Parts: sequence; C-alpha cells; structure tokens
Amino acid sequence: MTSINYTINTKEKRKIYGIIGAILTLMIPFFLMFFNGDNHLETDQSLCPFKMITGFPCPGCGITKSLVYFYQGDCYKSISYHILGPFVIVFSVVSIVILTLELITKKEYFNTVMYNKRLAYGLGVFLVGYHIIRLIFFIKNNSLDSILKESIWR
Repeated sequence: MTSINYTINTKEKRKIYGIIGAILTLMIPFFLMFFNGDNHLETDQSLCPFKMITGFPCPGCGITKSLVYFYQGDCYKSISYHILGPFVIVFSVVSIVILTLELITKKEYFNTVMYNKRLAYGLGVFLVGYHIIRLIFFIKNNSLDSILKESIWR
C-alpha cells in the first residue's frame, strides 16, 4: 500500500498566501468598479482607520481608488489618487506568475528581489517622501473643518 504525503512546508504556505493576497489585491478594486455606477467612490468615507481617527491620509490611502480608476482606463485620475497604484497592479501580476512558477518548479526565483534590504529601504524612503509631499498638498487644499469631516470627530 502506498501513501502520499500532502504536507505543505512553511515556504510553500507563504507562497500560497502571497498568491492569494495578490489575487485579492487585484479583485477587490475590480468588484468596487462595478458598484461605482454613479461615481460615489470619490465622495464616500474612507475605510482607512488612520484617516478615520485623524482626518489625514495614511501613506497607503488612495491605492484602492487608484486601482479602480486604472481599471476604468483613467490613468490620470489613478495616478492622482496614488502614484503607486498602477505599480501595485504590475507587482501583483508578476507576484502571481513568479510565485506560481516557484510552486510548480520547486525553485526560488524571487528571493533576491523580495528580501533585498536596499530595495526595501529605497521604497520606504520614496514612500515617506511621497507621503510628506501629499500631506503638504492635503493641508494646503483643505481647511481644518474639512479635515475633521474626513474623520470620525465631525
């Protein structure tokens, strides 16, 4: 009698979770696009906990709206909500393809890029700089009353 061992090691689990996360990252804005019939996406309250508490956007605020407008073909509006929105789509698709290939071939293709400290620090510095610029424009274009309306402290 032969038995087949179906245990999945932790590296394979991480790859499967990465694929699931990338698929969800692509699919959630895609479904939101269908429910944005009357462009209520621009006026709806953000679900970001940081923005709900402070009224100020967090570094990731606008990514979902950026993806929705990218799916609709409005690249200018997509980039105006968050400059990294289109890159999230590209990164998610590449992650799905490479992680799936890694699971099939049992080889590592992505480790040198995914665990590169220099790339992580560079992206972190870029995100901090971009967020500071966004905050300056946000404060310049909004009054204290409108900022408080964005929060739960109305």
